[in-house]
Amino acid sequence: MTGIIIKGIGGFYYVKTGDDIFECTGRGIFKKSGMKLQVGDRVVISEKELSAEARKRGMKHEGVIEEILERKNSFIRPPIVNVDTFAVTFAAKDPEPNFSLIDKFLVMAEMNHVDAVIVMNKCDLCDEETLKEYEDVYSGLYPVIRVSGTEEQGLEELEKHILGRTVAFAGPSGVGKSTLINLLIPDAEMETGEVSKKTARGRHTTRHVEIFESKGGGLVYDTPGFTSFDILEAEEDELQDYYPDIARYKGRCYYDNCRHLKEPDCAVKTAVKAGEISRVRYRSYKSNMEEIKEKRKY
Repeated sequence: MTGIIIKGIGGFYYVKTGDDIFECTGRGIFKKSGMKLQVGDRVVISEKELSAEARKRGMKHEGVIEEILERKNSFIRPPIVNVDTFAVTFAAKDPEPNFSLIDKFLVMAEMNHVDAVIVMNKCDLCDEETLKEYEDVYSGLYPVIRVSGTEEQGLEELEKHILGRTVAFAGPSGVGKSTLINLLIPDAEMETGEVSKKTARGRHTTRHVEIFESKGGGLVYDTPGFTSFDILEAEEDELQDYYPDIARYKGRCYYDNCRHLKEPDCAVKTAVKAGEISRVRYRSYKSNMEEIKEKRKY
């Protein structure tokens, strides 16, 4: 029978097949081949007799994963596969938005041909002018949804982007991903945490990746919060291709191989000055380009 891995903890993989959940182990061949089972994998399993240990853990079914079906996509951080949409989440305040980090998630989505929607949480903490300023950074590039987990606002609009799709909430800790998932899927019962006043960072409340089923039939991945992200998969010459607002100017610069940094007669820099490209996005591009350069040295 076939199913989807919805959680992996301590060497066990929990596979949902219809209305049933099987506690499974993987065949040794996966370890020998270096193929790692991931949350979101669609797999073929065989059922085995329920052991006393599994029964003590509250399981009703036990099995063995025999085969991993072809993946649509695969990610290292967060460690998930077969994603339709990334819900890139940030807080309008507490913690303050880190646009360079937000754009790293968007680069990841672009590289893997995954749709992205931007979820701006904690909108109740900001004035309209600030919210509009943040929205304008991504205007015309990605849908931006205003929500407030504490006030339960904007959830209907967010649900439209979840129904019938596999959606991964990604973003730094403390921005309210788990709170939003609890509101969208009450059965999730994810642990939530406040932002540390000392570090201005969220406490990591999600310790493993897990999938929950939405009311409309979509699948929602909850991923561990983190404050750094590696984009070394992108080459220096390719990074601009994963910024749609910058990529549209490709071929308009004086130099064919222009990286839009210090080169003269650069169409991108001209567009930034003219307000056609957000200065925030351009700063993010330069910052992420520098990060790639620095890490290439080691």
